[in-house]
Amino acid sequence: MKLRSLLFVPGDRPERFPKAVASGADALILDLEDSVAPDNKAAARRAVAAWLAGDRGVPCFVRLNALDQDIDRDLAAVLPAAPNGLMLPKADDAGAVEALLERMHPAVVPILPIACESPAGIFSLSTFTGVARYLAGLTWGAEDLSAAVGAAAARGEDGAFTGPFDMVRALTLFAAGAAAVPAIETVYPAIADLAGLAACVARARRDGFTGMMAIHPSQIAIINAGFSPGPAEIAHARKVIDAFGADPGLGAVQIDGRMIDHPHLLLARRMLAQAE
Repeated sequence: MKLRSLLFVPGDRPERFPKAVASGADALILDLEDSVAPDNKAAARRAVAAWLAGDRGVPCFVRLNALDQDIDRDLAAVLPAAPNGLMLPKADDAGAVEALLERMHPAVVPILPIACESPAGIFSLSTFTGVARYLAGLTWGAEDLSAAVGAAAARGEDGAFTGPFDMVRALTLFAAGAAAVPAIETVYPAIADLAGLAACVARARRDGFTGMMAIHPSQIAIINAGFSPGPAEIAHARKVIDAFGADPGLGAVQIDGRMIDHPHLLLARRMLAQAE
C-alpha cells in the first residue's frame, strides 16, 4: 500500500468522502475521533461503514477513538466492512496495539499507531518493534503533545518544529526505522500556508519520512510531489545499482565525483521501489 499522503476526513461528513478521493490522496483517514462531536459519533460510524461497504476508490483507514473511550462501538461498526487499516490514537506503546488486536480478534487489519500524543509515549517508542508485523507504519501527534505539556506552540514562525518537538519527531522516525515500517510525518495545520507545507515536506523526505498526513485536499498535490522521487533522483539510483551490479565484489564506487558505498546502494533500491 503506497502511503505518501493520508487525508483526514470527518466521519460525520460523508458528502466529503468523494471529494477526498478526488484529491489524489493515496489513502483516506475516515475519522471517528477528534473531528467528530460526541453527539455525532453514532452517525459517523454509520456513514463510515456505509462508505467502506461500497466502492471506496482508494485505501481507507479509520481513526478509532482511544482505547478507554468508544473504541468497541467503532470496531463493531467498521470491522465488518473491512477497512484497509485502523489508526489508533493515544498509542503510548506496543501494549496499546496488542490491546487493539485482542479487541478485533479474529480480524487482522493493519494498524497505524499515533505515538507520542502524550509525554509517556516518548519513552516507549522502542516497544513498537515487538508488534511491527501488525503495523502499516508509525506516526506521531504534535498538536496533542504540545497541549499535554502546555506549550504555547510546537512550531516556530517558519513552520519548523521547536527543539523539544523536533526531538520527538526524530525519535518517532528512528522508532519506525527500528521496526522497519514506514515513518509518516504528522499534519501541517496551517492550511493556507502552502509554501510552509512544501518546506515541511522537503524536510520530512530529506530526513527519511516516506509520507505525511493531511487535513485538507489542497495539501495533497504538494505532499505527493514531495514524496515522489524526481527523474534526476531515479537516474542516479539506477546508476548506483548498475555500478554495483556490474561488479558485486565492489565495496565502493565513484559516481559523478562522489564516493558511493553499500548504504547508498540500499538507499537507491529503496528509492526505485518508491518510484515504482
